[in-house]
Amino acid sequence: MTDGFWRDRPVLVTGATGLLGSWLTPRLAAAGADVVCLVRDWVPRSELVRSRFIEQVRVVRGDVRDRDTLERTLGEYQVDTVMHLAAQTIVGIANQNPVSTFESNIQGTWNVLEACRRSPGVRSIVIASSDKAYGDQDDLPYAESAPLQGRHPYDVSKSCADLIAHTYAKTYGLPVAITRCGNFYGGGDLNWDRIVPGTIRSVLRGQRPVIRSDGGYIRDYFYVEDGAAAYMLLAEQLYCREDLRGMAFNFSNELQITVLEMVHRILRAMGSDLEPDVRNEARNEIRHQYLSAERARRVIHWSPLFTLEQGLERAIQWYREFLA
Repeated sequence: MTDGFWRDRPVLVTGATGLLGSWLTPRLAAAGADVVCLVRDWVPRSELVRSRFIEQVRVVRGDVRDRDTLERTLGEYQVDTVMHLAAQTIVGIANQNPVSTFESNIQGTWNVLEACRRSPGVRSIVIASSDKAYGDQDDLPYAESAPLQGRHPYDVSKSCADLIAHTYAKTYGLPVAITRCGNFYGGGDLNWDRIVPGTIRSVLRGQRPVIRSDGGYIRDYFYVEDGAAAYMLLAEQLYCREDLRGMAFNFSNELQITVLEMVHRILRAMGSDLEPDVRNEARNEIRHQYLSAERARRVIHWSPLFTLEQGLERAIQWYREFLA
């Protein structure tokens, strides 16, 4: 990144208390940005709150479904760059409560983009989509040219939000780009149903780690600190390159890892001989997913900072300290 680019730059982060937001916010602040966080619910166990870092940034209490609050925030804080991360991210909740997921993920995205359209000071907007936006595809790895064809509630919410971002770029010339990442993992993820935090916690408690699926689902795991760095790189490039408007970028280590293999990697890294408890209960989930990051490497000269082994090592250390 360019030295000094972020110094005193007013940046709005939605979803700042989530997993990625809790790492992106301190990284932006460390680079000198003037960070404003939109926070809906107070989450005491969020890493951003638990570390008390939230006390070092500006906080607006509000919901991405409230466009008036978004417009007020962009105007009063003279926001220049927007990182839109806020979303309902849990597949099981989406299956049980599709409407609340659609409202947060789809309506929330169009509200952010419409507020930006009406705020001429905004120069760079990064929208968090997901590899789930692609839905099931025959041709793998996913390339950005693949159609967005989610079928289940969470996947559909990301397909729709992604397409809406394209609309605002193409129709209104809004300086927006889209990220599509795999399954984030790393310290601060307290959704124990997810395979990485759940497995680490089980091992630390001496319990067999639970696999809800049959263990054969293939996923693209992406370390959260790599995600934070990728978002900042894209936002900076978007600021000075009109050719990036409306473009989507996959960010990935480009590994195909089954859930069972991921569990065994964690067990080995922690020196455990526990056997996984495979329950085969998963429903409405895509069988095989992984991403090509060729466009990100070629167009914005991105490369990951951490290998899977390094990311897991850092994550395991975080959970050891957190659960101690």
